[in-house]
Amino acid sequence: MNNPFDLTGKTILVTGASGGLGSQAAISIARMGGRVLLVGRNQEKLQGVRDQMVDVVDVVDVAGEGHQIHAVDLADSAARSALAEILPTLNGIAHCAGMTLLQPFKFVTESQYADVYRINVEAPLFLTQRLLKNKRILPGASLVFISSISPLAGFKGHSVYAGSKAAISALSRVLAHELAPSRIRANTISPGMVKTQVMDEYQRQMSAEFVAADDARYPLGYGDPEDVANAIIFFLSEASKWITGSNLVMDGGLT
Repeated sequence: MNNPFDLTGKTILVTGASGGLGSQAAISIARMGGRVLLVGRNQEKLQGVRDQMVDVVDVVDVAGEGHQIHAVDLADSAARSALAEILPTLNGIAHCAGMTLLQPFKFVTESQYADVYRINVEAPLFLTQRLLKNKRILPGASLVFISSISPLAGFKGHSVYAGSKAAISALSRVLAHELAPSRIRANTISPGMVKTQVMDEYQRQMSAEFVAADDARYPLGYGDPEDVANAIIFFLSEASKWITGSNLVMDGGLT
């Protein structure tokens, strides 16, 4: 019996692969048979993630068919363009790179706003655009963008972050329509709080009592990286071949 979630033979680009949701996505995709191109800013951390991946192949093998590491700052336009020139053709992209900002609206600076939008919106938008122009995204491919429940919930201190994630959700819906003639799908996943380094940073800014109360608001508790990685696999696989322009909320029932 065929496994509709199998990614064997598919080449998948994962951004933000040096940690958090991106690293777990890369590991899980590899376990499902996919060839992974890991992109992040930290070469050492990327290497550590690749070392955890099953059936690891030397990145410099002659055939060039193994999992690859690309240490790139996606906030840099020239670096994005250079990356798009050297990548092989892709069956899918998991846009996991991102940054958070917990700041009351009246204290947000223009510099903070620019930093968040540069990573959360400009990087995935213009990297995808360049890959499309270079014909690196194959017909039938799947684009997965990590959004957030923040635009839906309106959490205090999330004004800039929530705005950036709302923008990426809107972009994905438009791409779903524009790319449908090529059977290229675009979907978003909107997680709530997940147990990653981002949550560690969040907890450092809040009291233990606040974090405990926040966790209690989630009927199923905080999520694990594997939960989101499994959803990414679903959207990358043939199991979701009739789904595009959708947003999957994953928040343990919070919203």
